[in-house]
Amino acid sequence: MTKIIIIGSGNVAQQLIRAFAKNTATELIQVYSRQKNIPSSLLDPTKVINDYSLLLKADLYIIAVSDDAIPTVSAQLPFKNRLVVHTSGSVALGALDDKNRKGVFYPLQTFSKDKLVDFKTIPICLESENATDFQLLEKAAKSISAKVFAINSEQRKALHVAAVFVNNFVNHLYEIGNTICYENKIPFEILKPLILETAQKIMTLSPQEAQTGPAKRNDSKTIEAHELFLSDENQSTIYKILTQSIQNNGKKL
Repeated sequence: MTKIIIIGSGNVAQQLIRAFAKNTATELIQVYSRQKNIPSSLLDPTKVINDYSLLLKADLYIIAVSDDAIPTVSAQLPFKNRLVVHTSGSVALGALDDKNRKGVFYPLQTFSKDKLVDFKTIPICLESENATDFQLLEKAAKSISAKVFAINSEQRKALHVAAVFVNNFVNHLYEIGNTICYENKIPFEILKPLILETAQKIMTLSPQEAQTGPAKRNDSKTIEAHELFLSDENQSTIYKILTQSIQNNGKKL
């Protein structure tokens, strides 16, 4: 059985704790948390430590901390030649300290501590320096997810940028839509079925095939009316940039 230690207590760490703690194919033997703020409902408190010197020997150490902290945390680990991985989408493999074997265990999803997720549906992107370590990572990943991929650092960087577009930027557009609704005394609830349908369409169609709207139709009258309506400069600028991008994309066909 693969013995795992998780280092960190943030959103990603707590979701991984949930996934591995109830998993029979691996054993979560310890969690390092500076504040020891892991709920007892997640893990036996005796397994939570806040001193690196107390770390046990494990097959896999997963660093689930902020991107900036990864080099410092990996340098502080008091052992050598063990498999240490991070969970970041944007940090290169080389950011980990050279004294240990390196890898990446990147679950591509947006996480919140209190929002339960089904890890079986979450893609996990793996990278390692050698085939033996990759097999170990793959075994651990497949024990909690049905979607496991070999992704190198450059691919992962591209994937992370793409994820920002389809998740963070899209969510910001929801925020803008919510603001427009609020300012005009319209329930945002009315837009939720449209949001769901848009997301569901790209499960069976490519994003290009699913694209609709005035920019796609080159409906200049509607576009002009929208631009006149938007008095907020930021909203107007975003509208124009996205409209132009959709129209330029059509010209590439």
